[in-house]
Parts: sequence; structure tokens; C-alpha cells
Amino acid sequence: MVETARNFLGSYTDEERLVTVQYPEERRPLPETSRNFPFLVYDSDPETALRCVACKICEKECPPQCIYIVVQRDEKGKPVKHPKVFDIDVSVCMSCQICVEVCPFEAIKMDTEFELSKTGRFGDLLLHKGDLSKSNEYYHKIHPTEAAEVDARLAEEKAKAEAAKAKVAAAAAAKSAAKEPVAAAS
Repeated sequence: MVETARNFLGSYTDEERLVTVQYPEERRPLPETSRNFPFLVYDSDPETALRCVACKICEKECPPQCIYIVVQRDEKGKPVKHPKVFDIDVSVCMSCQICVEVCPFEAIKMDTEFELSKTGRFGDLLLHKGDLSKSNEYYHKIHPTEAAEVDARLAEEKAKAEAAKAKVAAAAAAKSAAKEPVAAAS
């Protein structure tokens, strides 16, 4: 009973423990670990700099199968590493975050926005690529520590890839330089 009384009285005196919030006017900040529905991250331009390469791993791993991806193709019919269509049906999505966990390109993340009410019954519950695309700055705003870790990891991977390309180019240049004296001697 003492603990109950302490909690009851503490809820009136401790500002942090106030229970009632006048919701539309007052909003509590959401914790960084909160999640709602997925969104796609882009770096500079929502159309060309989208991190998604349409590998369809998230579509295959989604338990309710609410993700729909169509790969963009060039004029010859060859697949381009960019989604032509990326739709998520939020009426089916259960916010499990499996799509985020399986994405190898850090392209899909969980949003904290939960006010998604619309007037339509069916079409408004299907979010298209344009609706899902949000900037990396937005991602830094809602999940600052996670976004900083992701950006550091992506920068490190990019630096390693560039170093490997430079090493291959240097080896190719050395190989061609070694062949020139042999050709000149013949």
C-alpha cells in the first residue's frame, strides 16, 4: 500500500510522471526506438539518389507481403538498379521491421509518423515511391544515433570500394606498363 500511495502522490508532484496529455495541442516526443511504417531513404535527389536498388529482398521477406516492387528497365530491357514502382500497403503492414533488417543497402527505415488517416478507403492506404521517399536529413532528425552509425558504415564501405578500384587500376596499369617494353623489344 505504501508503494501505491507513493506512486499516486508522485504522479501529482512529479512533472515527468503526469499521465494526461492534451493530445492534438500537446505532443510528447517519441523515443528514438519507436517505429511505425517504413520509408525509403534518399541522399540528394528523391528520384536518382534513392538508396534502393530494387533487389526485392524486402518484398520476399515481408511476412504479410505488403511490399510491391517493379524493377526499372532501360530501352533494351536490361534491368537498371532503381525501382520503377515501390509500393507499401499500410493497411496490411504490421510494422515488424523485417524489411529494414534484411535490406543490405540501408535503403528502407522505420518512420515515427503515425498520423496517416485519409478520407479514402482503399487507394489512400497504398503508399507509392513518392510518398515513401524521405531525405537522409529527415532520417537524421528522427533517428540521430542510428543514422550517424549508418552513414559512417556506408562511408567506410565506399572508401574500401574506392581503394579496391584504385588497387585494381594500379595493377592493370603496372601490367600494361610491363607489356610495353616486351612489345618494344620484339
